[in-house]
Amino acid sequence: MDPASKLPTNPLKIGTRGSPLALAQAYETRKRLISAFGLVEEAIEIVIISTAGDRIQDKSLRDSGGKGLFTRDIEDELLAGTIDLAVHSMKDMPVLQPEGLVLDCYLPREDVRDAFVSPSCSSLAELEQGSTVGTSSLRRKAQLLHKRPDLNVVEFRGNVQTRLKKLEQGVASATFLAMAGLNRLSMTQVPATPIDSNDMLPAVAQGAIGIERRAEDCLMSELLEVLHDVKTGHRLAAERAFLAALDGSCQTPIAGLAEIDGGKLRLRGEILRTDGSQVLSDDQTCPVEDGAALGRKMGEELLSKAGDGFFDWH
Repeated sequence: MDPASKLPTNPLKIGTRGSPLALAQAYETRKRLISAFGLVEEAIEIVIISTAGDRIQDKSLRDSGGKGLFTRDIEDELLAGTIDLAVHSMKDMPVLQPEGLVLDCYLPREDVRDAFVSPSCSSLAELEQGSTVGTSSLRRKAQLLHKRPDLNVVEFRGNVQTRLKKLEQGVASATFLAMAGLNRLSMTQVPATPIDSNDMLPAVAQGAIGIERRAEDCLMSELLEVLHDVKTGHRLAAERAFLAALDGSCQTPIAGLAEIDGGKLRLRGEILRTDGSQVLSDDQTCPVEDGAALGRKMGEELLSKAGDGFFDWH
């Protein structure tokens, strides 16, 4: 039986943050469900949920509590049954889900690269010595300072539009955004230069959308199985296992990217001191099905090389 035929008459409710990018991701999810099951648009309702990460704008993520800031409030609504599904940017997701929730559906991954954004320069190399760069990402800050310790890095919180406005106001000469977000928002007018992953390894799971459900909800499981992109799932299994082994959060500069070619998975991982003074990296290949095991192994090996105090705040 078609799982869509089992849907109740009430609209299926998808929970999301209210930023333009989060809404674009929720609309993409709705569009895919409508297309896959021949639903009418009214059958799926988008529910905007304010998260702590959206409400707290005057502190860094490190000082506010890390990744869960953007997910906990939505997950509480999912557990309470007020929504049926939750749509997340996977790079915001902690490696463990609350008891009773499952995250096993990923949409096809977008561009994984970071973008250098500046109204006056087209690359990091063009920035004058001592220039100010804005970012809320500890990873990007550490990677930036490793390459250009002369630069001044300031906190840049807020959604894509807010950060671009700060750039226009001259708060900084440049910032970084994810190419995936710019693409999903069709922001072709933004002066963005994609950065090759060899020059700036992206955040774990960057460019990926995950859809979370209640563990006992068999109907949502059936619906999401049709949407799930297997290749993205294999890539994220490796990257998130790497992150988990490092106990990664927004308080630790970690980068990781898995790529698949045929039956082989290549995983690159990187950890940095918070001031960018030291980088430890690894690059290994394995059969696709062994990606998660490789991720755990790579994370453990880099953690062992790093030693105590590597992630201490500088």
